[in-house]
Amino acid sequence: MKSYRKELWFNLPTRRGFVNITSQIESCLHESKVQEGLILVSAMHITASVFINDDESGLHHDYEQWLEKLAPHEPVSQYRHNDTGEDNADSHLKRQIMGREVVVAITNGKLDFGPWEQIFYGEFDGRRKKRALVKIIGE
Repeated sequence: MKSYRKELWFNLPTRRGFVNITSQIESCLHESKVQEGLILVSAMHITASVFINDDESGLHHDYEQWLEKLAPHEPVSQYRHNDTGEDNADSHLKRQIMGREVVVAITNGKLDFGPWEQIFYGEFDGRRKKRALVKIIGE
């Protein structure tokens, strides 16, 4: 069985954002030479996320609005976590909602997706370097 590991680095200039990383994941898969197996993509920071959904700007806008209603950034004093001097408690909650990682089947050397599925990196406390892990196992 083959094993492949790579870290993808991100530094979004904004506090929040979504980045379609599907092509980067496909490049990793090509590098790995795995034809049949599984790929794990995982955010390695507790205020970031990896998720699968449609690459449609209206949906991304809806995510922004929905997440801000569920865990508003302000007032920052509403969160005990922010008593430590930070202002990112909402980012931790948003990450919990959107998820830490995804696993995708690899079939015939390709990501085995359903229609419209894409992989995204979600940032909820940006403006600094963060990474995601890509781990591929298979034959």
